[in-house]
Amino acid sequence: MIDTAQAIALGVIQGLTEYLPVSSSGHLVVAHHLFGLTEPAVFFDVVLHIGTLLAVIWFYRETIISIITGSIKEIQGGGLGALTKLNSNPSLYYVAMVIAGTIPTGLIGILFKDQLEGLFASTYWTGVSFIVNGLMLLTVIWAKDRERAVADIKWWEAVAIGVAQGVAIIPAISRSGATITLALFMGMKKELAAEFSFLLSIPAITGALILKMRHHDGVYPATSLGLGFLASLVTGYLCLILLVALMKRGKFSWFGYYCLIMGAAVLAFMQ
Repeated sequence: MIDTAQAIALGVIQGLTEYLPVSSSGHLVVAHHLFGLTEPAVFFDVVLHIGTLLAVIWFYRETIISIITGSIKEIQGGGLGALTKLNSNPSLYYVAMVIAGTIPTGLIGILFKDQLEGLFASTYWTGVSFIVNGLMLLTVIWAKDRERAVADIKWWEAVAIGVAQGVAIIPAISRSGATITLALFMGMKKELAAEFSFLLSIPAITGALILKMRHHDGVYPATSLGLGFLASLVTGYLCLILLVALMKRGKFSWFGYYCLIMGAAVLAFMQ
C-alpha cells in the first residue's frame, strides 16, 4: 500500500524525471527500493504517467492544434492526393514523421519490453545504466546544430529516433535523453529536437499506458492517487519549461554529470 507521503514523493519523482533526460524509470526503481515497495505498483504508475502525459500535451498544445488543423486543411485542399505529396504539405509531413518514429518504438515495446525491463530492473544494472545514460548525454557537446527544420527530417531519421525511444525501455536509459541526443547529432534545431522528442512520446506513452491498464494490481486510496497525479502533472510541466530553457542555452549535457553521480551512488550504496 502506498501512503500519502509516498504518493506525493513518487509523483514528484515521476514529474521531475519523465522529461528531464535522467530517466523516470531508473529513479522509480531507486525510489521503490528506498520505500521498501517490493511489488510493482502498476495502476499507480499508470496514474503518474497520465499526469506527465497531460503535462506534455498542454505544454505543446499550440503546436498540436496547429498540426491537426493544418493537416485537416491540407487534406481538404488536396484530397487523398495530399497524402502522396507530403513534402508540399508541412503539417501532414510532421504527422508522417511522428508515425514513422512511433512504429519502431511500438514494435520494440511489444516484442522486447519484458526482456529489457526484466534484465535491467535490478539496482546494480540500474546504476550501470545511469552511467551509460550520463555518458550518452555528455556526447552532445560534439553535436553540431545545422538548423535543420521539420521539412529536413528524413523518414529513416524519424525511424532511427523511434528505435532510440524503444531502447529507452531499459530502466535508467532516458527516453528523452536518447531521442534528443540523436536528434541533435542529426543537426536538428535545439527547440525542434525537444519538440519532436516530446511529440513522439505522446503515442508511445499512451500505448504503454493502454497495455499497463490491462494489469490492474489492486485498489489504492483516492487521496494517494489524486495527490500523485497532481504532483506528476505540475512537476512534469515545470520540468518541460526548464528543459527547453536549458536546451536553448546549450546546457543539455549538464544532465550527464548528474546521471554519472547518480549511477555511482546507486552502485556504491544500494547493493
